[in-house]
Amino acid sequence: MSRNTRPRLQIRNRFVLVFDLAVIILSALGSYALRLEMGPDFFRYYLQGALWLTGVSLLVKPLVFYLFGLYRRLWVYASINELKVIALAVTTASGVVSAIMIALFLLKVFGPGLPRSVLAIDWLLSLFGVGGIRFAIRLLAESRAASERQAQRGRSQRVLVIGAGDAGALVVREMQKNPQLNKTPVGFLDDDPAKQRHQIHGVPVVGKLSDLGRVLENKRVSEVIIAIPSAGGGVVRMVADTCRAKGVPFRTMPGLYELIGGSVSVSALREVDITDLLRREPAHIQTEQTGLVLRGKRVLVTGAGGSIGRELCRQIARWEPENLILLGHGENSIFEALLELREAYPAQPLQPVIADVRDLPRLQSLYKQFQPEVIFHAAAHKHVPLMESNVEEAVSNNVIGTRNVVEAAAAGGVERLVMISTDKAIRPASVMGATKRLAEMIVLEAARRTGRPYSVVRFGNVLGSRGSVVPLFKRQIARGGPVTVTHPEMKRYFMTIPEAVHLVLQAAALGQGGEVFLLNMGQPVRILDLAEDLIRLSGLEPGKDIEIVFTGIRPGEKLSEDLWEDGLLYQKTAHPDIFRLEAEEANLPADLHKVVDDLARLARRGETAAILSLLDAAIPDADVRAAPPPDFTSIV
Repeated sequence: MSRNTRPRLQIRNRFVLVFDLAVIILSALGSYALRLEMGPDFFRYYLQGALWLTGVSLLVKPLVFYLFGLYRRLWVYASINELKVIALAVTTASGVVSAIMIALFLLKVFGPGLPRSVLAIDWLLSLFGVGGIRFAIRLLAESRAASERQAQRGRSQRVLVIGAGDAGALVVREMQKNPQLNKTPVGFLDDDPAKQRHQIHGVPVVGKLSDLGRVLENKRVSEVIIAIPSAGGGVVRMVADTCRAKGVPFRTMPGLYELIGGSVSVSALREVDITDLLRREPAHIQTEQTGLVLRGKRVLVTGAGGSIGRELCRQIARWEPENLILLGHGENSIFEALLELREAYPAQPLQPVIADVRDLPRLQSLYKQFQPEVIFHAAAHKHVPLMESNVEEAVSNNVIGTRNVVEAAAAGGVERLVMISTDKAIRPASVMGATKRLAEMIVLEAARRTGRPYSVVRFGNVLGSRGSVVPLFKRQIARGGPVTVTHPEMKRYFMTIPEAVHLVLQAAALGQGGEVFLLNMGQPVRILDLAEDLIRLSGLEPGKDIEIVFTGIRPGEKLSEDLWEDGLLYQKTAHPDIFRLEAEEANLPADLHKVVDDLARLARRGETAAILSLLDAAIPDADVRAAPPPDFTSIV
């Protein structure tokens, strides 16, 4: 949060300590006053005990309060959690004081006056006094904030919050606590019948999501905030379309997978983007198994500077591995990933490594040095048109690189390995898809040979990754168009990067060895619809403000992708969004090692035509040679 949102009421904890000392004295003396009559007998029998109780309390209680952190908190933000800490601190301090006083009484250090009930009364008075001071600070801060809100109400933005759950309540609370945000919540919309006609933090639930259009007009709403991290893309799309029709700005809370490891606040709000329109409701399952696989382990991620690799590192770091090794070929991307992870997880041991997966001796040396127990292999060349004109590079990186990673892992005793694959590996019509399919075979063969849980996770396109269609469309829209689409019926599976990586980690925990895991990608999306959505999210109209031009299918592309071959069966797993193909259905060629050796030899010689023929012969249903030469004018 910015410096402008700091609370205006500042009461230093040194003054809180002074108040506490006064409370301690009053509680000690007051406990005797409440227990006894203040007559001559009090001064004759009990005064000495009262003074001892006061002195011991002054010595013990401030020290205990300090140890419990009561002088290191901003009490203008006091909540139920702080109340629990106060109660525990006061109870502990009173227990210590009571033990000392009873010991002194038994040792006859002072006179006969120590009624046992005095100690209980002192505890009760201290609890009310110490807690009362701190919550008085909170109430005073709330009163000032309310006055400031009232003064600014006439010129602040009127905000309607979609979702009356925990996220919506926290967003409203932050707006109320920080008048500097210049936002006034005027209502919630939520489909839960139990919340209708109720209030949260004084803000009413004014209807259901279907009432959005009516409420926007009746409440004179200035902005709409979608605060449902678990909402599917259909909900976000409905809200966005209604707000756009009414001319009301709208923003959203990131999706649940984006918030993993983060926090819900106004600062997390952002403009609605294409990932929100396509997001799906997350599956709710326990993640303990993932923790068993990652926590306390030495984990290595290849391609750690890429979109998938970096997100893998982010989510793996949450599980507190013993060491997280970031391996990549590009020093700039690894450096950026390292800076981000060090800022987000300062206590996590990180080891950046600049290396090429095609360098087997280097990998063997690294495995010996760091002794990884779990490997996520995300390093690969992935651009279909570029690999059509760089066949040798696709073979050396995707095939030979994978073999190096896997063989070094098998020789080094790596316990678990997961390879990130693609739907383009099924019935491959491109060099990239064919080389990824061979890489899958290498992993599965090693799993059979070693008996270790080496597995493959296969999924489609991820939104927002480097070089993907979404950044390309955004650049074209920013230039004023046209937006280039290859074919009006081109369809692809899409998933957000955080969701894909979350499921990859889940699949890693499920792996027993030799599985091909398939992620539930939902329904395929027309690229044309994607382009039109991006144009509308930019505040423009397709065909009117931004033209869409069809350029024709690119070499190696198919109109639609598949996640498995026809005739193969898949099985459900413990996760509803992860499916499994059995290892014996992977159709591994008997001469796989010879095929890979031959490809390596042909790649070194630059014999492109022979490579294509060998790929078609080695991979079931491959048709790589049929792809025409790449036409780079169709890429942009």
